Amino acid sequence: MTTEAANILGTGWGGTTPDGDRRRIAIVRLAVGLMQGIVLYLLLRATEGDSASWSQRHPDLFAPALLTTLFLPAVLLSGVGKLRLWVYVVWSLIAGAVLALLAWHDIARQADGAREATFPLFVFAAAALFIAHHLIVPADRERRLAASYPAYFDAAWMAGVQGVLSVGFAGAFWLLLLLGASLFKIIGLSFLSDLLEKGWFTLPLTSLAFATAVHLTDVRDGLIRGVRTVALMLLSWLLLVITVLVGGFLVALPFTGLDGLWQTGSATALVLSAAAALIVLINTAYQDGRPDHRPPVVLRYGVRVASALIAPLVALAFWGLALRIGQHGLTPDRIIATACAVIGAVYGLGYLFAAVRPGPWMKPLEPTNILAAVLSVAVILALFSPIADPARLSAADQVARLERGAVAAKDFDFDFLRFDSGKAGLAALDRLTRSSDPQIAELARAAKARQERSGYSVEDRATRVAGIRIQPIAGQSTPPSFTAQLGRQDALMYACTVGNPCQLRNLDLDGDGRMEVLLATSSSILSFTQNGEGQWWQSAIYAACAPGSSEELAKAFVDRFAVAPARLPDLVVGGQRLQAQPQIGCAPPVSR
Repeated sequence: MTTEAANILGTGWGGTTPDGDRRRIAIVRLAVGLMQGIVLYLLLRATEGDSASWSQRHPDLFAPALLTTLFLPAVLLSGVGKLRLWVYVVWSLIAGAVLALLAWHDIARQADGAREATFPLFVFAAAALFIAHHLIVPADRERRLAASYPAYFDAAWMAGVQGVLSVGFAGAFWLLLLLGASLFKIIGLSFLSDLLEKGWFTLPLTSLAFATAVHLTDVRDGLIRGVRTVALMLLSWLLLVITVLVGGFLVALPFTGLDGLWQTGSATALVLSAAAALIVLINTAYQDGRPDHRPPVVLRYGVRVASALIAPLVALAFWGLALRIGQHGLTPDRIIATACAVIGAVYGLGYLFAAVRPGPWMKPLEPTNILAAVLSVAVILALFSPIADPARLSAADQVARLERGAVAAKDFDFDFLRFDSGKAGLAALDRLTRSSDPQIAELARAAKARQERSGYSVEDRATRVAGIRIQPIAGQSTPPSFTAQLGRQDALMYACTVGNPCQLRNLDLDGDGRMEVLLATSSSILSFTQNGEGQWWQSAIYAACAPGSSEELAKAFVDRFAVAPARLPDLVVGGQRLQAQPQIGCAPPVSR
């Protein structure tokens, strides 16, 4: 076997000298960057033409092409020269196929009107690809199914630093191009400015700049390791800050209670974000676990304390999720949050064990990180495939709650099935139209016929209505029928709050013998009228004209209030009554 053949089948890419390898690797990377830019331009062209564009007519092809073109080049750029040739080819094919299938399923599971891949797919697909790639590269380098922990750490953090520097390089490159275009333009030469407006020029150029940066940072790996060392050192000291903050938060909870946390509506996201910050910063201090890389004593104690804080945070996340799911059932967001909490629990338990276990400092952290990484990839693949499709699971759970009576038909969010759970929700809604319960069937048919969803979900609307505050002025009272219909008045959701309650006055404005309800907000007065069927609706809005008068409007509404006749009468044209629609604003001042 020749040396070149041995290199191709081993770790090299052909060539007998390091310089030869570097040239071949550079050519591959520049070719990948150029090809990515060209394909992105072709995909951009495919979106032109509004509803008649190719992307709109074939979303099941466009979405896989877009996701693959965006993320597969990262594997090709990073893996070249670091993986054996056959591993590089096989892994690239697998990664591309998985990305395409995930995007295809994301389109296929949506309702027929959907034409674009969802945003969470891009975020989680990028995360899964990054994790999987940096599980494979060290393993192939060491010719083992599972590499040593220092190899995993080195590969992942080097790639992270390279990615940040490469994006910065591409951004700086663009700033220089824009500066040069401006310089040429001021002397009457606009050719560069014109080129920068052309997709066929900018997209390949940007991809080439990024690929060039990846290669340069890879060739100068010693400098990159130095940058990484400095970055890790700086970040590790931030661990003490977040540890004090999170520790103080957990210590204060028994005295403040959890009501304030649950009322935020984002408690799970907050505590999981805090747990993620702890995990990242703990690893900046621990690094690859080698004795010569251990941080100072104060940081070592900080790592132990921080590691013990993750489990309580994840427990709070599970508690919050259990409360919300128990009250309102599953939704796609809650399923994804539960999956994140499960991964967080692996970290929390593993890090807690590492913190209290005697022996080498925090050594159990290493298998915990590897296990959590593998689990993360598996969970992401399950969530964005038919295995654990959040929309399907949510639709099934919501319908089950309705059918067993956990939620009344009048309070059930049929719009969730119609608009937010894809084909699985539409199928469930179609089944509910044939329900033996006439109320369920009627509401399901009404939801199925709707083309647009209501402004708020049932859950969100109930929360906002509960926060409306109205204070009748002396001698006035809120009509019970108006109170019963607050959920219909979207204008009050943000206008009448605990911090800024609305003042209420009852008055017959039009002399028809029926009282209108006037509500003074901080910036205007709203008028509500009751029709013959007893339904209240917003009939008018009175806005302040004079500068600064809106601040005193609510106060003056109580003790300095009067009614003035309208300046413009109604018109009767052909038996039809027409009302004047005044222009918003103040009348011009009178000339003297």
